[in-house]
Amino acid sequence: MKHRVVITGMGIYSCIGTTREAVCASLYEGKSGIVYLPERKDFGYRSALSGWVPTPDLKKCLGRRERASMGQESEFAYVATLEALEQAGIDEAFRAEREIGILYGNDSVAGSVIEANDKIRHKKDTTLVGSGSVFKTMNSTVTMNLSTLFELRGVNMSISAACASGSHAVGLAFMLIQSGWQDCIICGGAQEINLFSMGSFDGLGVFSMREEEPTAASRPFDAARDGLVPSGGAATLVVETLESAIKRGATPLAEIVGYGFSSNGDHISTPNAEGPARAMERALKNAGMKADEIHYINAHATSTPIGDANEAQAIFHLFGSETPVSSTKGMTGHECWMAGASELIYSTLMMQNDFIAPNLNFENPDSYSAKLNIIAQTKSTPIGAFLSNSFGFGGTNSALIVKKL
Repeated sequence: MKHRVVITGMGIYSCIGTTREAVCASLYEGKSGIVYLPERKDFGYRSALSGWVPTPDLKKCLGRRERASMGQESEFAYVATLEALEQAGIDEAFRAEREIGILYGNDSVAGSVIEANDKIRHKKDTTLVGSGSVFKTMNSTVTMNLSTLFELRGVNMSISAACASGSHAVGLAFMLIQSGWQDCIICGGAQEINLFSMGSFDGLGVFSMREEEPTAASRPFDAARDGLVPSGGAATLVVETLESAIKRGATPLAEIVGYGFSSNGDHISTPNAEGPARAMERALKNAGMKADEIHYINAHATSTPIGDANEAQAIFHLFGSETPVSSTKGMTGHECWMAGASELIYSTLMMQNDFIAPNLNFENPDSYSAKLNIIAQTKSTPIGAFLSNSFGFGGTNSALIVKKL
């Protein structure tokens, strides 16, 4: 028996807002969260552009010992998860009674690793890094912290899949719940934004150099795009069986109906069109849907010349020129490990409120994006089902389909 899988809680902590309400308003208004950070220039970055996310104050809700094990990505994830659990109506008593799992996307802990090793290098004494350091410097730090703080007893693992990490985390949660292995899973993605987090990425020369116009720098699908803008934060979704939600009186927000994945088996960083197309095709097949039943596509498009062009080709191949398409990265920049989860939340907020957020800074199409129905201005329209894409280094691809209930 296959179980229906619904979303009952969402939490978001991003550069366009740190609550669902603030984020929804930013999406509708087409508000950018991208800024210029002088400290990055001083540090040696080619591009000092980034999405800016405030540091949460956790002193009021967590003790020093608990905070000592948490790096920036875990702090972001904790706040997002609190919001998601509250909306889902899952409290401490419920968590004690039920087995709840956690699958969270994360693919770096650069800040914590460098800070710890700098201290050892300077002091010549490993004991001075503190007992919490080891838990901050492991890639599984988010699930490690959240599973203990929320006393979770179900599946517990981190998903490391580059910029598709958050999407795969949701997709794998969907599969485990659909198959009956778990009733309820907390899933999502987190991304650090500290000074050390994006240095090597910047060294590839893939970041936008439009530093004099931060809010115009991220230009998905636009002919004048010159690279992505890094960003971060965290996004958490509570997903569970429809039966579970109904039984406990929770309100289902939307239903996850399809998940598709693929690997390009090609270049380590340069994407192609065939791999993403297979992921989207598999998601449609998994959902039992046809292309014309998708009312909106939230594109992965990061504002890179090759990546956007190849995704445009893949979308056109499967969906043609009619389906509305936009990339929210024009507003947020590329939220990397969290992007797949955050963009699922962004799209669900749009679906709940009957609008499509704009593909910010889309002014002139290139030969590939000209074939698509790119939404350049906020459009009021009902969305019955959407598809969200996430692709990452190593050629990993993920596509999720969500329907309105």
